[in-house]
Amino acid sequence: MTLSVRLFARGRELAGADAVAVALPAGATVADLRRALAERYPALAGLLAVSAIAVDHDFAEDARVILPADELAVIPPVSGG
Repeated sequence: MTLSVRLFARGRELAGADAVAVALPAGATVADLRRALAERYPALAGLLAVSAIAVDHDFAEDARVILPADELAVIPPVSGG
């Protein structure tokens, strides 16, 4: 399945796009998504390690299975004061 993953803030800057496509097999998890994104977009690897992954607008654990219709996003940490 090919999935679209939305990127925000630093992730968007590193990838040069506000969304990227990644192919994953059926039954793939959020952890699999992280690995696939890091392999396809090496500039994102460090950011992915500290970012949350949202699935259908909710933060997801790495063990969550991704479905073809899920909306996915990488949510980088927020800094500020």
